[in-house]
Amino acid sequence: MIQARILKRYAPGPESAGFTLDVDLTTSAGVAVLFGPSGSGKTLTLDCIAGFVRPEEGRILADQQILFDAASGVHLSPQARHCGYVFQNYALFPHMTVRENLAFAGERLPRLERHRKVNEMLERFRLSEVAGRRPHQISGGQKQRCSIARALIGSPRIVLLDEPGRGLDAPLRAELYDVVRQIRAEFGTPVLLVTHDLDECFELGEQMFILQDGQVAQTGSPAAILDKPAGLGVARLLGIYNLLPVEIAALDPGRNTSQLRVGEQMLAGPYLPGHLIGDRVWACCRPGQLDALPRNGRPKPNQLEATLQRAVDKPGAARLEFEGGIAVEMPRQRFLELRDTTEWVIEFPPTVLRVIG
Repeated sequence: MIQARILKRYAPGPESAGFTLDVDLTTSAGVAVLFGPSGSGKTLTLDCIAGFVRPEEGRILADQQILFDAASGVHLSPQARHCGYVFQNYALFPHMTVRENLAFAGERLPRLERHRKVNEMLERFRLSEVAGRRPHQISGGQKQRCSIARALIGSPRIVLLDEPGRGLDAPLRAELYDVVRQIRAEFGTPVLLVTHDLDECFELGEQMFILQDGQVAQTGSPAAILDKPAGLGVARLLGIYNLLPVEIAALDPGRNTSQLRVGEQMLAGPYLPGHLIGDRVWACCRPGQLDALPRNGRPKPNQLEATLQRAVDKPGAARLEFEGGIAVEMPRQRFLELRDTTEWVIEFPPTVLRVIG
């Protein structure tokens, strides 16, 4: 488990903006994910935990051991922190073979134990057949597995993975996910993983920290964050929602309902505690939660007339993009049956509407 309170400032320069990392996070056992756009402070957080960057203020503990404490002047070296770090570019020694890379990482172990652990890692991560090759002679997936095996060979307190799926094709990405699950199940080592891929968060993450402009914008399980983003910034950052500006026209706590005005049309939604009639907010829903239908007369309740701008035909589902920035996903076969439709309505089930702001 990692407990980290980190403050690190970079002053602005002649051709660069200033940046402040100010985060407070506590990971649970399993896989925790740092999610956010480039430049939000994800890798910098890992570097502070690993000891490559010294914060100006804060405290970092791993399994109750103090790695850094600004108040008392504690700043353990990276070697003394026992963190396994898998870098974006794998950082394997190019002049060493796969076996030698692993042996170097275990150099503090007694010779016989080091030999045993190297052989164990080679077999466990399916690297025995390429043990004598150098990094430029093996595939991207093998480099990745070698880098993870090297990080684990010293029995680290925590494994830090910096965008391990970056640049991998679909089969190699699936292989990566299996390896991370293997670390969690067989080694029991906590993992802190950096990514800006939302699918990766849901594949691997049990706990998710959303970083935005150097701060933690929201914390929770991926499913909880998906269901209820903390604010408009988080919703936009996740990039998977329809966001409609609406005005609250009516609130009925007895019936647990609300009425939301969208332009000249109305949508029924759930009751919105903490809001008042007349508030202008954002309605939030995912494309897969909506339905698009051929228009047949006047729209029914919770249906909005819409003009189709573009349809993206995919193997499993079609994405329909309408005026006003509204998108709907539907099964591909159903879209093929409706593709000649010229007039549409979008149906908003009341139970799926969330309000932000």
